[in-house]
Amino acid sequence: MDAREQLRRYLEQRRDLGETELVLDSLSVEEALALLGAKQGMKQGATRPRADDARGTATAAGETSPSSGDWRAAIRAAGGAPESAAGPPRVERAEPMPRRSSTGGDAVTASEAGADAVHVPSTQNADSTASPLEDVPAGLVVGGASRALFDDPAAKLNTLDEIARVVAECRRCPLYATAKNPVPGDGSADADFMCVGEAPGANEDEQGRPFVGQAGQLLTKILAAIDLKREDVFIANVLKHRPPGNRNPLPDEVVACSPYLVRQIELVRPKVILALGTFAAQTLLETKLTIGKLRGQVHRYYGVPLIVTYHPAALLRNPSWKRPTWEDVQLARRILDRARPAGA
Repeated sequence: MDAREQLRRYLEQRRDLGETELVLDSLSVEEALALLGAKQGMKQGATRPRADDARGTATAAGETSPSSGDWRAAIRAAGGAPESAAGPPRVERAEPMPRRSSTGGDAVTASEAGADAVHVPSTQNADSTASPLEDVPAGLVVGGASRALFDDPAAKLNTLDEIARVVAECRRCPLYATAKNPVPGDGSADADFMCVGEAPGANEDEQGRPFVGQAGQLLTKILAAIDLKREDVFIANVLKHRPPGNRNPLPDEVVACSPYLVRQIELVRPKVILALGTFAAQTLLETKLTIGKLRGQVHRYYGVPLIVTYHPAALLRNPSWKRPTWEDVQLARRILDRARPAGA
């Protein structure tokens, strides 16, 4: 694969992750993609082509694609980069652009910090975006390391028990009307390890506790396999009431429940979060990327390392996913061990 195609694919991936102001020499992402043969005229918010679907379009802008590994040569060949770029290409570690926090905290932009700047939240230092394991790539970053991020009454709740009481009386969305019991979450208030699922199911709705059905029993076994007792872990869901018929949560329901979950994370202060299933992962990381593309990386959720894996219910339907899930939880365990002091 030549340099032009490699760069085009890279830029497609950055754009799919929300990157719009990454600057290569004097070009924006859209300008570079246009020169490299990507679809022109695409506006922000329009449907974006997947990088894997765009193969074979690298030479659409002409026949000048070089075969060298210098991406600047590829840009120059397309007529875009300055000829004066000296020396070998500068390699930058590009992070996905964090979303704006709900309190309006802005990210530093490339125009403010220099042409080669990478977006980082203004409250966050560089170390907080790096992967804690050298052999595992850093993934998406949501929010900063600062804890107080929501201008919401939930941010003023001081204990997990207070959250549970408020959730029991919550009327922020209509789900309370059809649910039998609230399911705020349970486990150790001092847990170093936190599991986050999608929403309560029928068994959880009956008992008012998360992950108590067949999938919950499997989760308990998975935790035991990495030497964690269920009672030492905090387990919660994105939603605190069961959606009727186990349907997918609606956006307004997620918005209503998110402050409770964020406050639980603030109070527990886990060293690792394990996101169980596509919906939980996409919701926490504010992305539409598939679980296959989110696995195998160390993401950051408001400063906490987050690992994505399959939901235990999915493993019951598809046993072939057990091995990758085992790899994911082992990775989470490695991060936990690294974060804990020796002998803890």
